[in-house]
Amino acid sequence: MTLPSRAAGGLLLAALLAMVASAAVVVPSGLTLNPTDPAATLAAVHAKPGLHVFELALDVLGWLALTAAALSLPAGRLPSGLLAAAGLAGLLHDAFNLSVTRLAADFHDPTTVTVAGAVLVVGKWMVNLAGLLWVAATAVAASTSAGRSGIASAGRSGIVAAVCGFAAVVLPWTTGTAGPSPVLEQVGYLLHLPVMVWWGVLGWRLVRQP
Repeated sequence: MTLPSRAAGGLLLAALLAMVASAAVVVPSGLTLNPTDPAATLAAVHAKPGLHVFELALDVLGWLALTAAALSLPAGRLPSGLLAAAGLAGLLHDAFNLSVTRLAADFHDPTTVTVAGAVLVVGKWMVNLAGLLWVAATAVAASTSAGRSGIASAGRSGIVAAVCGFAAVVLPWTTGTAGPSPVLEQVGYLLHLPVMVWWGVLGWRLVRQP
């Protein structure tokens, strides 16, 4: 096992831990930044600015680590391009969410609320794009890893994870112009979890193999 592969495995594990920690802060605190109600979203961020910035920092670290992991993978071994693109899309998502912090200072202003709604929508579609790219990387990686390692279960579990992740990506499209509710958004998080677990297992194997 080459040093870059070990580094990639460690970065994958770090990325997933940071993202899970961010979600663990966001969900119970009501900071999911749902664009269906930008006024309430701005009020929530205004009430908890420190917590909002903290969870964003965790998420940024997660997407950065995922991007770095992709760039650390040996050429041709796994779909590093798709994984790196997912990481960059995730960072753009966080950039839009960070701008909400400033907008929240004027959360009573109707114009600010309108602008925030547009920013939140773009941010949500960026993370949707990140999820789609990550799902594509999972589908390719599952077939590649199974073919090279001879472990059929890795391929099967990867495909199952990719199907769950694809369902999470498609979910917002089923809600029309209204957008997903906070509850539906949390369902999307759960559907994407198998993708994260699959990459976590892969990261652990990369770190542990001699």
